[in-house]
Amino acid sequence: MRFVAMKTVEQQAALCVHRLRQGVVEERTALINRLRGLLTEFGVVAPLSPEKLRRELARCLDPDDLRLLAPVRELVRDQIVALDQLEARLAAYAEQIAAQAKHSESAKRLQTIAGVGPTTAAAFVATVGAPQEFRNGRQFAAWLGLTPKQHSTGGKTRLGRITKRGDAYLRTLLILGAKSALQAALRKPPERRHRLQQWIVAVLARIRYHKTLVAIANKHARVIWALLVKGEDFDVQHVTPKVLAVAAA
Repeated sequence: MRFVAMKTVEQQAALCVHRLRQGVVEERTALINRLRGLLTEFGVVAPLSPEKLRRELARCLDPDDLRLLAPVRELVRDQIVALDQLEARLAAYAEQIAAQAKHSESAKRLQTIAGVGPTTAAAFVATVGAPQEFRNGRQFAAWLGLTPKQHSTGGKTRLGRITKRGDAYLRTLLILGAKSALQAALRKPPERRHRLQQWIVAVLARIRYHKTLVAIANKHARVIWALLVKGEDFDVQHVTPKVLAVAAA
């Protein structure tokens, strides 16, 4: 049996900021969806982007705009104030998380990976108490739910979808970081891509977009485990083709 390593009081305190930030993000998303739903009742189809939504709300609050009645405008103003408060809290939490990443050597080390920012690095440092508990990077990726389910029988190996077990917050951060790494690889000219970016582009050409993101997140998880255990910075020039092939498996 594998037992979860106990977290220190400092780690628990650091995780509080991440959990509260995650809750505020959900509240903001719910508020934006409510606003878009209310506006749709009056024939105002607001864009999905929060920035574009704010511009549309500003037009709706214009006295010369007759799409909304006066009582509805007041309700919209109240919701905008609530949205501003949520975004102010998000900004405050982001500053605290950035401070955590700045004062942690392990978090600084993780940020040497393309696609791993301060939030992801601080979240891993606060969540993973003892990375040595995992025998290898694959076990660490499995703990995060980034490895496929086994449906093997009769000597036949069948792999299904990823398990999605473990910490959903960490897994989400890795997927978002994978999107950033993929876009960076696609933007760079082919002759200037390093070995890791060449692998990312090759994986995208072989499998679909979302599977590519999972493969990149899986690779990032394995690299994060190695950096936490060995205490070294990530050097992309030392990533061998064998390591990349294993990360794609």
